[in-house]
Amino acid sequence: MCCCGSTTKSRSGQQTLAASSKGALQLRVDDMTCGHCAGAIKTAIETGLPGTRVTADPASKLVSILGATDVDLVKALVTEAGYTPTLV
Repeated sequence: MCCCGSTTKSRSGQQTLAASSKGALQLRVDDMTCGHCAGAIKTAIETGLPGTRVTADPASKLVSILGATDVDLVKALVTEAGYTPTLV
């Protein structure tokens, strides 16, 4: 989990993408508090599942994943990165 203590809001386009991506897997990550957290989650998923496209928005606490169908694997990758995901 991030310990930087800063909060960074994402660009509004990211939240729109997360909410409107048809067929995207969505997770809520309540302990994603800043841009650093979002980047760590994005990197963990995209590295663990090559070919996925991840949008993480700390303001809404939502992570949207395109190209992934294995919910358990995605949740495990986020957990290994130090965060607590729940399926939306």
